[in-house]
Amino acid sequence: MTRTHRILALVTLLTIPAAAYGQTTVTETKSASRPSIYDVKADAREQIKAARTIARRDNQRILVMFGGDWCGWCHKLHELFAKDGEIRKVLSEDYRLVMVDTKAPNAEAFLAECQGDLKNVGFPFLAVLDADGKILTRQQTDPLEEGDHHDPKKVRAFLEEWAPTKQDAAKVLQAALDRASSEDKRVFLHFGAPWCGWCHKLDGFLAREDVAKLIGKDYVDVKIDNDRMIGAKEIFAKYCKTPGGIPWFAFLDAKGEVLANSDGPKGNIGYPMTADEIAQFVALLKKTARKLDDSDIAAIEKALKAEGEKIESQQRERAAAATTRASSN
Repeated sequence: MTRTHRILALVTLLTIPAAAYGQTTVTETKSASRPSIYDVKADAREQIKAARTIARRDNQRILVMFGGDWCGWCHKLHELFAKDGEIRKVLSEDYRLVMVDTKAPNAEAFLAECQGDLKNVGFPFLAVLDADGKILTRQQTDPLEEGDHHDPKKVRAFLEEWAPTKQDAAKVLQAALDRASSEDKRVFLHFGAPWCGWCHKLDGFLAREDVAKLIGKDYVDVKIDNDRMIGAKEIFAKYCKTPGGIPWFAFLDAKGEVLANSDGPKGNIGYPMTADEIAQFVALLKKTARKLDDSDIAAIEKALKAEGEKIESQQRERAAAATTRASSN
């Protein structure tokens, strides 16, 4: 059954109390009324490593925001990211946002690298990295302020200045086909968009180190972004003949011929989460794979089932929370 694809918010909307003017120093204490936006236990290097994997696949930059839950101006900027529609769109399409707590593992050394020759930086402090982890620019955020808040126009202009150049979808696909030909592989072609939550689920699953290693045995994994790539919709129309939403995918040979696709008896399976969808995805692998053995495919199936159980658990928790809120009003 084709599942309705829902938009997953990139960041949580926050309620921000009034704060002092100017960038925050590390001496400010955390307000008990503010929700947490940083994880002091999250290793800075590991966060960047994970972000690079997705940024490389999606032709994105990495926006690093150093600070901490004690930082009032960090909360203000994070709230702006979430509430301003134009800024939210630029972030969702062109960046992977990484929130690095200054007290997290490896944060101090990484901050020193990002700030370079800048001294006595305030927080939040921003750095933009490319998908290879190269620091493209560093930005103190007080120039982005206007009175007691960050100026949306200045913040948007900064993000737009450092956004990546749009890719040509035909060239991206051809590069994948050329690689498949030279490596004697097939192509796992999937289509998505920044607003598509289930597309992000598929991207995240394929980016898992264990899954990527297995898929990489037989396939060149390539994503076409229907909203961000030039000519993407034309390529989507060429391969997808029946409307059914995204993510939609196809397995191609090195000449671009379709071997199988995600259209099943009940429509596009999208992200394979239910038992039926997972079974269809496994059947597609068995039909198109040449180098994956039974144990490899079983490992992918097991990983999908585990992810599906996790998603269902999260959905139940959200439903229960919504019911609790409704009953308390």
